[in-house]
Amino acid sequence: MKTPQLPPFDYAPRAYAGPSADEVLALRKQFINPTVFTYYKKPIMIVEGRGQYVFDEKGRRYLDGFAGIATVSVGHCHPDVVAAANRQNETLQHATTIYLHPNIAEYARDLANKMPGDLKICYFVNSGSEANDLAILMARAFTGNFDVIALRNGYHGGNAIGLALTSHHTWKFNVPHSFGVHHAIAPYPYRGPYGYDDPEAGRKYADDVLNVIQYATPGRIAAFIAESIQGVGGTVVFPDGYLEVAYQHVRAVGGVCIADEVQPGFGRTGTHYWGFETQGVVPDIVTMAKGIGNGVPLAAVVTKPEIAQALASRIHFNTFGGNPVVCAQGRAVLQVIDREHLQENSLHVGKQLQEGFGKLSAKHNIIGDARGKGLMLGIELVKDRTTKEPAKDECAQVLETAKDLGLLIGKGGLFGNTLRIKPPMCITHADARFMLEVLDIAFSGL
Repeated sequence: MKTPQLPPFDYAPRAYAGPSADEVLALRKQFINPTVFTYYKKPIMIVEGRGQYVFDEKGRRYLDGFAGIATVSVGHCHPDVVAAANRQNETLQHATTIYLHPNIAEYARDLANKMPGDLKICYFVNSGSEANDLAILMARAFTGNFDVIALRNGYHGGNAIGLALTSHHTWKFNVPHSFGVHHAIAPYPYRGPYGYDDPEAGRKYADDVLNVIQYATPGRIAAFIAESIQGVGGTVVFPDGYLEVAYQHVRAVGGVCIADEVQPGFGRTGTHYWGFETQGVVPDIVTMAKGIGNGVPLAAVVTKPEIAQALASRIHFNTFGGNPVVCAQGRAVLQVIDREHLQENSLHVGKQLQEGFGKLSAKHNIIGDARGKGLMLGIELVKDRTTKEPAKDECAQVLETAKDLGLLIGKGGLFGNTLRIKPPMCITHADARFMLEVLDIAFSGL
């Protein structure tokens, strides 16, 4: 096979004059928390980004197929987003919500206008973990109940409540956690008891939520939380009807329904602006982060007025929530997504990639399952298609080969055997062809 070539790109990165990658790695080992990990046998250093591409310190260009873990939504350093942040930085960098400022009010209005139904009240925080923490507090305050149901294979953050909600042993520390949190079966058609060939799979998986309510709780719960598509768990797409039936079970016992849109939101699924819309439901609380700000520490919780009122009985405050700079950037992201039709682009380029993955699956037996929606995609690798034994080492090798050829992607799943492909939503058809060529070579080399 010939070596794939990145599509032409009319941009020259700036000359880099900082410390070398080896020097930075040494500094990290000496001064940074040892839990901070890197990809690749020899870590690469990224110092610049533009659109769907990033550059290392030597000026080499890579196609960013992971987007800072589904965080860069409209492209690296989008000029309109940069300009909005720069204008605000030059005017006022910080003022808390004890004062009025137009940015938070206008941004909240624009974000609420993207939500269906009565989801109109916005809380701004700094990360997805913090958003999920606030959502659980809100649900407990509103319902008067304590127990929460989350899903196995789910990931909801690294703080205390996030780790309680998360159901991967690889992320949990051996400390007391998960008080009042119960985990239902993951609606995972490839590995679960009900497969793609079962038209009732959605209902059957959802009935386990009722089973958990009946056997593990007092019969009343505060909330049910689920990612609309499981991200860290390996881009697991729920069978049709799952959330509809699960929500029915939850609301029948006094609980509220929380959609974690940290990764699938803001048009990434292509067909819909929000991942939960692909399941035909409207949650009571929505959490969002990552792509909301194209890289700045911005996250939000959006809910109904009556649920929001439950927190008004006490003081609730966030120093940086609603910061004028990040609100300016977040608002600019909403505008770029609409103006440049990035949801539509996610649909069309995502379809091209999915069709390509289908052809790769027919050629390479290492591929057990290819799945996803829009530009939130995953390819699960297995040693044997019958036993579905996870191909963890092979997955790591695909990442290495792809990097060497100029493509950066991620991996996930409990066993680290699923390629996670979530590029900036401005990726082109030519980029998709390059990605497919690279993956073909990487699979052929196993």
